Amino acid sequence: MAREVMSADEIRRALIRISHEIVEKEGSTGLVVVGIQRRGVPLAKVIVQAIKEHEGVDVEYGTLDISFYRDDLSTISVAPVHKGTSIPGDITGKTVILVDDVLYTGRTIRAGLDALIDYGRPKAIRLVALIDRGHRELPIRADHVGKNIPTTSEEVVRVCVKEFDGTDLVKVELLAEHLAANEAAAKAKG
Repeated sequence: MAREVMSADEIRRALIRISHEIVEKEGSTGLVVVGIQRRGVPLAKVIVQAIKEHEGVDVEYGTLDISFYRDDLSTISVAPVHKGTSIPGDITGKTVILVDDVLYTGRTIRAGLDALIDYGRPKAIRLVALIDRGHRELPIRADHVGKNIPTTSEEVVRVCVKEFDGTDLVKVELLAEHLAANEAAAKAKG
């Protein structure tokens, strides 16, 4: 049985808080906010909009597809679907705010770091994770976290965003239930 751990309002408030933390620590000059495809992208947009609203500045924004940088590429798909990268120019000397939905083993972020370096040498890279669920396999930590949610390896944290899922919320499901729901959705499409 899935349990909701963050509502739409809680997600919005967490991202606004994070936007304030970023500006407090980094300033608003020379920032580039980059969302990791898929669900990191709409979260990054909220952060960019919040900075614009409370600081009155337009922060550069981009998207990052890490599909070809993953160390588990051969185990997840024969032909990965490339969702697109759009980095606003050279990031050399800028502070990049890398945004992802869930920080788990750290492998997605490692792939994101590798991908970012192809676009220049940033002054600094800071990590935003809406959810930090623990279980790290690599020495990676988030600089800004929306919520820490202790989980077991039998659980899946699912971040739903309006753009892809029709609603904003975060829930924790048992892995078997999550897999069954994905199979049912694939059959319905197929």
